[in-house]
Amino acid sequence: MIKRVLCFENPARLSLRLEQIVVELTAVVNNPNVPEIAQKMGTKTIPIEDVGVVVLDNRQITITHALIDALLENNCAIITCNEKHLPVGLMLPLDGHNLQNERFREQINASEPLKKQLWQQTVVAKILGQAHVLGTQHIEHNNMLKWAKDVRSGDTDNMEARAAAYYWRNVFGDQDFIRAQEGLPPNNLLNYGYSIVRAMMARALVAAGLLPTLGIHHHNRYNAYCLADDIMEPYRPFVDEMVLTMIKQGMVGEDITTAQKIQLLGLCTADVHIEGHRRPMMLAIQTTAQSVQKCYSGEARKIIYPDW
Repeated sequence: MIKRVLCFENPARLSLRLEQIVVELTAVVNNPNVPEIAQKMGTKTIPIEDVGVVVLDNRQITITHALIDALLENNCAIITCNEKHLPVGLMLPLDGHNLQNERFREQINASEPLKKQLWQQTVVAKILGQAHVLGTQHIEHNNMLKWAKDVRSGDTDNMEARAAAYYWRNVFGDQDFIRAQEGLPPNNLLNYGYSIVRAMMARALVAAGLLPTLGIHHHNRYNAYCLADDIMEPYRPFVDEMVLTMIKQGMVGEDITTAQKIQLLGLCTADVHIEGHRRPMMLAIQTTAQSVQKCYSGEARKIIYPDW
């Protein structure tokens, strides 16, 4: 089942009633006697079981503890944004699967050769995805296909970095473009899109009984979602492709608009070819996460990634 993605960017009060999210929209009204008055504009209810991701993108949003508890119990990812409207926080449930303890142990005990093989598969899938995006722009990418074939276990030759350097110099038709978290647009659109994919991946890994903190390659001691950052790599080109479309539509600027957010949130239902079928990205990511768990348990040797 495809879960809904809710993005709140206006002042609102979010609470829980009868397993429903109660949304009370408010507006600030100027009054000569009282400088700011919160005026209720309307109330709406949404079944919690239908929701997979909630994005909180306004500093005047209040949310009750009861609702947070209910959202996490239903394996919903909660994303918070900063004053620049960029995602900066992610909340996930601690208990996402009835066999979680067993699967944690399998993940912790995974051998180094296995993790290196899984990272090799991940890098190959990512480079093939980047090559596909370049191909859609009629940009030379045969070198990318060769680099994908040359990736060794653990990517000891760092083909990922070599491919990335070529990719970012060419994908937007700007040799001077620098991919950086705080870089110039369209970096802000890329950041927003990657954060949505990261939330979906972290949520799917937790649902599969895995600990998103323990990565196969990323090991930043301050990163609570190393595994999510690892496994989402082959899904990044979907974001890049959407941002390319937005650039052609003239939808680029210093600030992220509501229209841009709506388009990027559409990644959740974007078509992904995986296992010979076309599925919405949210379901494809679940397939990928479950295949990672099977690799840890010894049931499989290969992660299921999108077909390019």
